[in-house]
Amino acid sequence: MIHCFKQGGYNIVLDVASGSVHVVDDVAYDMIEAFETEPKESLIAHILQKYAAQGLTEQDVEECYGDILALKQEGKLFSEDTFKPNVEALAKRSPVIKALCLHVAHTCNLDCEYCFAAQGKYHGERALMSFEVGKRALDFLIESSGTRHNLEVDFFGGEPLMNFDVVKRLVAYARSVEEEHNKHFRFTLTTNGMLIDDDVIDFANREMDNVVLSLDGRKEVNDRFRKTVGGVGSFDIIVPKFKKLVDARGDKSYYMRGTFTHFNPDFTNDIQTMLDLGFDELSMEPVVCPPTDKYALTEEDKPILYAQYEKLADMMIERKRQGRPFTFYHYMLDLEGGPCVYKRVSGCGSGTEYLAVTPTGELYPCHQFVGDPNFLMGDIWQGVTRTDIRDRFKRCNAYSRPECADCWARLYCSGGCAANAYKATGDIQGTYRYGCDLFKKRIECAIMLKAAQANISLND
Repeated sequence: MIHCFKQGGYNIVLDVASGSVHVVDDVAYDMIEAFETEPKESLIAHILQKYAAQGLTEQDVEECYGDILALKQEGKLFSEDTFKPNVEALAKRSPVIKALCLHVAHTCNLDCEYCFAAQGKYHGERALMSFEVGKRALDFLIESSGTRHNLEVDFFGGEPLMNFDVVKRLVAYARSVEEEHNKHFRFTLTTNGMLIDDDVIDFANREMDNVVLSLDGRKEVNDRFRKTVGGVGSFDIIVPKFKKLVDARGDKSYYMRGTFTHFNPDFTNDIQTMLDLGFDELSMEPVVCPPTDKYALTEEDKPILYAQYEKLADMMIERKRQGRPFTFYHYMLDLEGGPCVYKRVSGCGSGTEYLAVTPTGELYPCHQFVGDPNFLMGDIWQGVTRTDIRDRFKRCNAYSRPECADCWARLYCSGGCAANAYKATGDIQGTYRYGCDLFKKRIECAIMLKAAQANISLND
């Protein structure tokens, strides 16, 4: 299978199974599109007729045809999908847990209307994780990680800084047992920024491999939904704190993460606000919610969003030319090695390699399932007792979804987010079509961006 598209002045051909990307001229583009469906003689005649005014010769077209055939024989065009036979074998592998999302605080000091976590309470009671529960969670991760050396822990909420002392104690404990167990912990802190102070900045910049900072962009956009419990917009409170943290962070990773809704489909203006504030590691996520919610994205928003993703890619190209590049999370695409069989089949690893832990030690497939009794998998003392849930997530990939069979992007999303599918269809193996459409547009933009960046480098 191939996928052909035009964007940014480039003719791009993606070979789906191999991951090969080809930037070609108009003649090759037209020939590749019809290569598998039209006989050689009629294809050559058609191309000669179409490009007669450009002086194209039969020899030129024959050479182009030969080049395409050579790429096919090399497995770089029209290659076969060899991943499918591995799906069942991978599903039968013994799971090794490599990451935990520690919900250290089921409470929050913001009252964001679109919050999937019901203002941090996850539809339950407010709660803080004790040090003892967190310590046992880290021990559980070590015990369940096999020979894996690098382990990931995300301090999450609610707002994790509302339990900052426990966060600090847990990091100290993890560091104290790393050498004994031949492990290395990589920590992430996800915060709304309200409680950031000098102590938090010093600690985060010393111990956190990544920090995710929540800001929706323009002040009026951010403050529409991201309000304090007293109803005050958070923008003026958190932006100075974020700037101070990032300025002190040096070259360590962070992400400024926003959410766009029906009220700001023109989200590149929010990206521009973040850039103007001095932030250059950015992410903007589409809201996922019931279609009846007032802020839900609509079909009318979709062409606007497509145009915004293209505009964003153009912004990134221009900024790179100016020597002021920035990163957009969803455009970070590795095209060098082609699709990785394990990653493309297993997806994000929720419910198998990655679990969420509540303040009381319960285990869920990921943070978006927390509080749903249908997805309670066990606890940190007994481990995963609902292995049937884990087995369902093992098979949660593009090959388990009939709708994905003919999708050119399936090896980049592995069927998409299980939580979003569940919210949209009631089934983790369902298909969230709106999300699929946006994902495919993002991948096209990311591929075009890689082509443009390569072109810039060649011309430097």
